[in-house]
Amino acid sequence: MSEQTDDHTDASAAEREIAATVEAALFASDSPLSAGKISRAAELGGERAVREAVEYLNRRYDELGSAFRIEQIAGGYRMMTRPEYHDVLSRLLRSRSEAKLSAAAMETLAIVAYRQPVLRADIEAVRGVACGDILRGLMEKGLVKIVGRAEVLGRPMLYGTTRRFLEVFGLNSLDDLPRVQELRGGADKDDASEAAEQTGNTQADSQEPASEPEQAGATEQQPGSG
Repeated sequence: MSEQTDDHTDASAAEREIAATVEAALFASDSPLSAGKISRAAELGGERAVREAVEYLNRRYDELGSAFRIEQIAGGYRMMTRPEYHDVLSRLLRSRSEAKLSAAAMETLAIVAYRQPVLRADIEAVRGVACGDILRGLMEKGLVKIVGRAEVLGRPMLYGTTRRFLEVFGLNSLDDLPRVQELRGGADKDDASEAAEQTGNTQADSQEPASEPEQAGATEQQPGSG
């Protein structure tokens, strides 16, 4: 009985040691780390040990009510604060360059994200304006990159998003982007309400001229009365 207890204690101690190593690696990194990279650097003997350590750490964080946990981002693991602290941290980090994207830059970035690989001409066709400067700015910020060339005349460049894009917007992959239908949900309701209102106004307008023939008839009777 004593031997079984000692084995259990040893296993728990080993688990805590591995978890502490993984935690230290993630705290020290300013970008997501893959399970393989952590395993090789810490000589843990495999990715499974890293995944188990992450699960163990997240259970501990949940039990302690920590303000952060480990999330899968851009194909790796990263320490992330919980969503409920977003407003506070946004105010603290408002000066970061990622938060200073203009509306035009955000619109261009969204087109690239959803249509990649995409030609500059196609982006400009959607926006209706030239976007060369904006694309260069997004590339300087590391959010957009050239991913190839189109097999058409002139072989123009194709643009796509970067791993940095996933990191900045808290996505594990492009599959985590909101569906277009979800984004259009509120807009569709507003459009439907506006269309209904316009239909109602049109019907009301079509009923108003009904009094005009009566006025015309009254006017035509006046010469006869003289």
